[in-house]
Amino acid sequence: MLNQNVFYLDTGFWGFFYKILTPIEWLQTWILKLVHDFFVMLGMSPIGVSWVIAIICLVLVVQAGIFPLFYKQMKSMRKMQALAPKMQRIQNKYKGKTDQASKEAMSREMMKLYQDNDANPAGSCLPMLIQGPVFMSMFYTLSAIPFIAREKRGPLGAFDVDTAQQFTKTDVFGVVSVGDNFGSASTSGKVVIGIFVFLMCFCLWFVQYFSMKRNMAAASMNKQTETMQKMMLWVFPLMYIFSGTTMPFAVLVYWLTSNVCNLLRTLWQVTYFPTPGSPAAADKEKRDHRRENERRAKAGQPSLEEEALQKAKEEAARKETQGYQRQQPVRKRKKK
Repeated sequence: MLNQNVFYLDTGFWGFFYKILTPIEWLQTWILKLVHDFFVMLGMSPIGVSWVIAIICLVLVVQAGIFPLFYKQMKSMRKMQALAPKMQRIQNKYKGKTDQASKEAMSREMMKLYQDNDANPAGSCLPMLIQGPVFMSMFYTLSAIPFIAREKRGPLGAFDVDTAQQFTKTDVFGVVSVGDNFGSASTSGKVVIGIFVFLMCFCLWFVQYFSMKRNMAAASMNKQTETMQKMMLWVFPLMYIFSGTTMPFAVLVYWLTSNVCNLLRTLWQVTYFPTPGSPAAADKEKRDHRRENERRAKAGQPSLEEEALQKAKEEAARKETQGYQRQQPVRKRKKK
């Protein structure tokens, strides 16, 4: 049985880790407080839905801040996917060669390939390394506030005891406090928390399911990959059920908002940056083809099909007059 008077995130390894993230946590508390005060200034009650809106706005601010990183990550991933065939040829060239000279030669060729195409293998990893601490700090901040309100932990940024107590007095739908978890909530509160946990799990499940069905190339699918994808599809949402029931309701509001943002971001990603060879990529190709024809029609230009037909006719006419032998390119002589 967990001791409700001990904030375990301040103990052991996690205590050391979250101490490093204190500047981020401090900034997040002030964003929460300023957004809350703004809505109070507009006439909302200082205790109530204004704090819930502040949590949602905090998530949106963080999502907006990391979106450029996410966009850069998508572009880096697409470059690496486009280079995959060339990378495979280099790997096949040195396949089975274990001597140091061959390893160094393969490494040089791979690095030259990356440099020539302005690609970075670590480009898709760096944004994740930045996003992780930000979202972990949000989780820590919202988890710490109920303990600050009970004076079981010291103040954090903009949240002193009075502000934290004001925050924890907030009721959602009149049945569950933002500081309640599944164990401490009333029967009606348990129902609300259960609905939030279900929606969190559904968002996570749908993102994984949608990505599997729409954004995976058939050529990359094998037995091992398929097994891993199915495990992620079902195991991760189930983990949310157990973790979600132990978290304060404020964390669930943050978590659900974050999952909805991730869902929308995934839909955008699959639409505009699909994996080559996937069903989504085929749909994008058809969509781009249709839009190009529409653009050409408005500009009074021939469609792509008409242009291809015209080129085929010109090529056929050229063969009739010049024969079917391909004309060899003539090297230009340099002037002395």
